[in-house]
Amino acid sequence: MSGKPVTSKPVYGYLMDEDENFIIDEEAAPVVKQIYSLCLAGNGPTKIARMLTEQEIPTPGTLEYRRTGRTRRYHPGYECKWAANTVVHILENREYTGCLVNFKTTTQSYKCSKIIYNSEDKQAIFENHHEQIIDKDTWERVQELRKQRKRPNRYDEVGLFSGILFCADCGSVMYQQRYQTDKRRQDCYICGSYKKRTADCTAHFIRTDLLTAGVTENLRKVTSYAAKHEARFMKLLTEQTEDGSKRRNAAKKKELEAAEKRIAELSAIFKRLYEDSVTGRISDERFTELSADYEAEQKELKERAAVLQGELSRTLEATANAEKFMKVVRKYTSFEELTPTLLREFVEKIVIHESEALDGKRRGKLRRQEIEIYYSFVGKVELPD
Repeated sequence: MSGKPVTSKPVYGYLMDEDENFIIDEEAAPVVKQIYSLCLAGNGPTKIARMLTEQEIPTPGTLEYRRTGRTRRYHPGYECKWAANTVVHILENREYTGCLVNFKTTTQSYKCSKIIYNSEDKQAIFENHHEQIIDKDTWERVQELRKQRKRPNRYDEVGLFSGILFCADCGSVMYQQRYQTDKRRQDCYICGSYKKRTADCTAHFIRTDLLTAGVTENLRKVTSYAAKHEARFMKLLTEQTEDGSKRRNAAKKKELEAAEKRIAELSAIFKRLYEDSVTGRISDERFTELSADYEAEQKELKERAAVLQGELSRTLEATANAEKFMKVVRKYTSFEELTPTLLREFVEKIVIHESEALDGKRRGKLRRQEIEIYYSFVGKVELPD
């Protein structure tokens, strides 16, 4: 609890100096960064492990054996054979953001040595303990991506939109489909519920090339506007939240201060009333009547203060999220094509609606299809005309 590590062996990517400080391992840290980059690009732990194995990168156990001679995690003949669970452990480890995490595990009792992983509320986390390998925004984005399962298709590929594309009507994830004949090849996405017949839903069919073109166009439009008009864009994002206006926030802050002041005054009044009641200056009946009125007023003020505090907190969070999004914009001032890494850094999810015929016919050739893009940190972005 003092903020010192309870282990003598830091996680892969770090070393420990004589003063028990974590320092970056120059050999292993680039591998950690590569693993996170591959995950952002849409690759799962199994594929990442296979890629590291193909590159003949020594595993953490092999590296430890070569340096210390310890054989606990060393497997002769498999020096560069990475396991998917090793990649998972690296992707989920908060300590790469510079945090020290103590009490990650425990045991049932001294009689049983089986390791139990503690939940976050039972851990002791110390921010800014050591130099980070992965920035916090990247780590959080990877955790979000890890919640979305992305399986390779039968062509051993992970679709560009796999894991972030959802049906607008049933909420199911959209599945990649590929139809290929001698004359024609078509790549598309359809509703998962429709494909598996698990719910009564329609196909929500959308071609991959049209989807890619639409998302790319919208992303270029948003990032271009943000780069050229940064201050205006930040204001736009915060005002698109429920309570984003500066004028409204100033009024709410003033109202909150007045409510808190009155709550304190009422507490002082209660104290004086009680003293007057004890000394007999006012009757018990009068004390009960006055205290009931003041208690009702104070309760109402406390409830209102809680609402105002919540609204102001959401606005502060919206401003912070807008700045996080701008950091990603500054990172990619321009781009030529929509890559998996770029897409997953910018986009949280995409919602596909069923197409509608413009001529009113069920199978009309002229159709319109709505696509909702929810950007990382800021959600939907509506630019001015």
